[in-house]
Amino acid sequence: MGKMTVLSLLGLGLAFFRDPWSSYQTRFNVFREVEPVELPNCNFVKGIEAGSEDLEILSNGLVFVSSGLKYPGLKSFEHDKPGKILLMNLNEEEPTVLELRIIGSKFDLSSFNPHGISTFTDEDNTVYLLVVNHPDFKSTVELFKFQEEEKSLLHLKTIRHKLLPNMNDIVAVGPEHFYATNDHYFLDPFLKSWELYLGLAWSNVVYYSPNEVQMVADGYDFANGINISPDGKYVYVAELMAHKIHVYEKHANWTLTPLKHLDFNTLVDNISVDPVTGDLWVGCHPNGKKIFFYDPKNPPPSEVLRIQDILSEEPKVTVVYAENGTVLQGSTVASVYKGKLLIGTVFHKALYCEL
Repeated sequence: MGKMTVLSLLGLGLAFFRDPWSSYQTRFNVFREVEPVELPNCNFVKGIEAGSEDLEILSNGLVFVSSGLKYPGLKSFEHDKPGKILLMNLNEEEPTVLELRIIGSKFDLSSFNPHGISTFTDEDNTVYLLVVNHPDFKSTVELFKFQEEEKSLLHLKTIRHKLLPNMNDIVAVGPEHFYATNDHYFLDPFLKSWELYLGLAWSNVVYYSPNEVQMVADGYDFANGINISPDGKYVYVAELMAHKIHVYEKHANWTLTPLKHLDFNTLVDNISVDPVTGDLWVGCHPNGKKIFFYDPKNPPPSEVLRIQDILSEEPKVTVVYAENGTVLQGSTVASVYKGKLLIGTVFHKALYCEL
């Protein structure tokens, strides 16, 4: 407790010397206004009304959607209902969703609060779904086996670890192996709020396996989305409040070496990677104040970035979609499949567009 107190006071003191209000305005991008960028033929996904915070598209066009997140400080339109995992089929002309049935005698459905998700397909084509869960606002990873014919998820295991206290997103590199982001350092809600306000860059990335757990990167101002390149050589991490995406080289011992970072004029959330081109698709919050301090009369805008050739000296960054919140509120994730773009949100709807 003594060490924690000293660290807390030191961090708070240093932060105050940095003019926290000016820093807050910059980090939350409070003055950013959105210039609309439209796409042809966009439609809401039927059946999604309370969020689609993260999504994973399989090679056959099936999509897992994480819905119903309750996160401290963020709006929820279904605060009295547990979260759920939805399934879509993008091969359908007008995709709709169905809720996947979760089976497993030891899994508590009533406290299910899904956040980031990731899939891993084994050599025998078994699909595992790994879900960051916040039961009672704690952090676990739930491991499921997807049973396609039954349209169900078989719960196999709950993973907890002291190095995974505040998980946000996850990228699977094996059935029980993954990298995960912790978006805060502190566990106490009061200290978390000060950590966010003051910009204490103490969050991190952790590698987990059943035999080894280690922190592999730190120093983030709210580590958020994480993903991996199609060849498995590079890991991408979104630093939400610093408006950066970091690129790391992954080594055989699972450690990461920083290579570069890209800066943006938006708060970068979840990262999807096109398995064919390697392009990054990023759901973003142009104005962070509007997502953290919700006003239905002035809703949070949405923005989607496409990053091509991220490893080159001059990556190409394109704003593919941008909207002031009158249509889609608080975009968090975007992913592509056969010329279509699927955009998810923290607590709102989901949009399906032609590119």
